[in-house]
Amino acid sequence: MIEISIVIPVYNSAENLEELCYQINDALKDIAYELILVNDRSPDNSWAVIEQLSDKYAQVLGLNLRKNCGQDNALLAGLNYAKGKYAVIMDDDLQHSPYDIIKLYEACKNSNSDVCYGNFEKREQALWKNLGSWFNGKISEWMMNKPKNIYLSPYKLFTKDIVDEIIKYEGPYPYIDGLILWVTDNVFQIDIEHHKRYKGSSNFNLSRSISVFLKNITTFSVVPLRLASLIGLICSLAGFGLILYYLVDYYINGNVVEGWTTLAVVQLFLGGLMLLFLGLTGEYLGRTYMNVNKKPQFTIKEITSGQAKE
Repeated sequence: MIEISIVIPVYNSAENLEELCYQINDALKDIAYELILVNDRSPDNSWAVIEQLSDKYAQVLGLNLRKNCGQDNALLAGLNYAKGKYAVIMDDDLQHSPYDIIKLYEACKNSNSDVCYGNFEKREQALWKNLGSWFNGKISEWMMNKPKNIYLSPYKLFTKDIVDEIIKYEGPYPYIDGLILWVTDNVFQIDIEHHKRYKGSSNFNLSRSISVFLKNITTFSVVPLRLASLIGLICSLAGFGLILYYLVDYYINGNVVEGWTTLAVVQLFLGGLMLLFLGLTGEYLGRTYMNVNKKPQFTIKEITSGQAKE
């Protein structure tokens, strides 16, 4: 019986995988586990390395995607094959130490929680990424009722029950933390260390950060649409109030309204605001269109053989 399933999306990390598997095997030598490596159409030789590791370690199962689908889609592909009582998701660059899996596992069991996040007190990453994580966390508090004291870490462990709920999602734009917060608020976290990348450079750039942000606000909440409606209402009421003010001022005091510059600025501001919310509405409609047309979350080209998938 498998106790822990570890799901790791792989992209441009061929030189990290051997050490990653070694550390996971050493850390979990006393626990029945499986390691699911999902090659997200990596341009290097990651898949060849995964095949070699699958032959070397009976616990390793490799999934090779036909095209690059993104981190959350690759994670969802791996979770569909997870059989353990608990599932761990983590990065492929050893910034998440495999030796902390046991800490997450024990903390989750002892706290009787559904999910245990690994909280990094100091993060070995660029400042803009830290700021982005903070901003995304604040947005999640507002839109998805994320507990204020919880950091939505990419390194986490959760129960099989949560896995079963997550993989029910059929939309083309999954966001794992959003799905977790949809199905439970019984979450916990522990402090762990964030390490430097073992080899290579990070694949997480600004465009991917923006993509995660858009998934957050347009896939798992209608708050932005309600905000747009509220701002529209406020602007309309303000405009109506100004109309009444200028009419009263004209008929009572005889003042003629002047100020072309002010009028132009107001029109430009309101026009920009309308285009912004029109684009936001279009984003919602586009994602709905993709969902209705059954855009696949991922497609698997091949799976390694071995005990892990039997």
